[in-house]
Amino acid sequence: MSTATAAVRRIIVYLLLAALVVIAASGLSGLLAMALDTGTVLAGTRTRELALSLAFTVIGGPLAGLLWWFVWRRLPDRSERDSVGWGLYVSALYTVSLAIGASQLLALVAALIRGELQDWEDMVAGGLVWSAVWAWHRWMARHPERGPLRLRTVPTVLGGLYGLILGAIMGAVALTALGRQALTALLDLPAPVGEGTVWWRSVLASAVWSAGGVGVWAWHWLREGGKHLRTAFSDVALIGAGIFAAAVAALGGMGTALFTVLRLLFDRGTEDALASLLAPLPPALAAAAVGWLVWAYHRPLVHGRSEAAQQAARLVTSAVALAGAASGIGVIINATLSLATPTLAGANARTLLLGGIAALAVGGPVWWLVWKPTTVLSEPLTAKPPGRRVYLVVVFGASAVAALVTLLVIGYQVFQSVLGVLDVPLVSRVRAPLGVLVATALVAGYHFAVWRHDRAVLSAERREVPRVGRVVLVTALDPDPYAHAIADSTGAVVTAWRQAAQPAAALMATPAPASEPAPRAEDVVRALEGLTARRVLVLVGPGPRVEAVPLAD
Repeated sequence: MSTATAAVRRIIVYLLLAALVVIAASGLSGLLAMALDTGTVLAGTRTRELALSLAFTVIGGPLAGLLWWFVWRRLPDRSERDSVGWGLYVSALYTVSLAIGASQLLALVAALIRGELQDWEDMVAGGLVWSAVWAWHRWMARHPERGPLRLRTVPTVLGGLYGLILGAIMGAVALTALGRQALTALLDLPAPVGEGTVWWRSVLASAVWSAGGVGVWAWHWLREGGKHLRTAFSDVALIGAGIFAAAVAALGGMGTALFTVLRLLFDRGTEDALASLLAPLPPALAAAAVGWLVWAYHRPLVHGRSEAAQQAARLVTSAVALAGAASGIGVIINATLSLATPTLAGANARTLLLGGIAALAVGGPVWWLVWKPTTVLSEPLTAKPPGRRVYLVVVFGASAVAALVTLLVIGYQVFQSVLGVLDVPLVSRVRAPLGVLVATALVAGYHFAVWRHDRAVLSAERREVPRVGRVVLVTALDPDPYAHAIADSTGAVVTAWRQAAQPAAALMATPAPASEPAPRAEDVVRALEGLTARRVLVLVGPGPRVEAVPLAD
């Protein structure tokens, strides 16, 4: 069978198997729920639901088992285990079953705490059936002879990511409810809508959800070894959730909290009740607390990753802080123009000004500390990987597009005023886009200047010393440690090719002794020392063999 035909066959088979497993699990959970519900009349109002569950179970279950047996008996073939389809199937069903099973069981405990057990049968049945599906796919994922060879760490990363997100969100929800009750008690405010004397049940239920999410995260992060993974996908998950999302929550919450405090001090207007003025404070403080906690935990872990991951963490943090500072500048300009217009001056303009000050006060210092604008131009070339140049281009491009759009809006309003169409002062129409224009122009101009400086330094360096630009790595071993080490030490783009199970004829003629240890990552890096070719072929194995072959341009 050709490679293309085998790939298409695997896609169809694994998609069909995933669909059948979901159908069978849904049918089983439905039947189990009706069996647990002693008050159900099977021939009564739930006849249609019973028929659907029976169809899903009786038809979907055997078909899923038959197709799984067909797939399972082919997996001793290395080409089947090494297929992307098998790894994707296991990862997808592992994550889906984990999310549904854990959510159903946590919802059951939360409902028990709140005293709302109307549908407890569905939650018990769903939790048990989908937990069994998860355990089944975990067993397949970790099978020593038939588990997937590709994407084998993806279930661990996705499971930990799901637990972290669930734990953080529900933790913030619990802290928000607790903060609202604290404000209500301290300031003698009216009780929040829908909450009475049993408010603690809502807090405890959210805390259970958060604890369950943290438990799922800890299982995958510590027990399953997610903390020690060094793959590109694990780096993306760590930076995306532990750095970027946490920074958004922390800085956004801090900015909102500071804005609320400033309004409390300088903009308490009699038309606003104290309760509505303080309403954003509990969720803002909760988001800031949870965000900082997640951020503070994951930020030191990035230092043990590759140079590219460390740089990416710095760049995403800088981007979040820059967005807050730039929006603060735009809002301040908007509010200043509003205050300068007698017909518009008032509480609205003051509120805008305080919001801009809060955003700038939070985002500005963080951007300054992370980006370090006083030293960013003097950093050595090794501290300026390709990711930084991409970041500069993206920020410049996005700012330039935003500036162009706002410039068009301003031009449209100006021409309307010249033609006598506007019945309000021109300043009132252009103050918001003008603030955006100034902020984006400042951002675009600064980052374009940094990008040009980096480009000039890089061009000069390339003219002086030829460097290794691209490495093709060929090995039968796990290429990830070697690829990361090469990329970190040389900055080259690494393409890894896995050697086929059948060795080449030249290698078969002089096989390495089986007792010889595999090369270390530093051995591969040492083989590249002194090379100045643009492209290099690196051969690792069998045995301790390491060769770096410079290629002609």
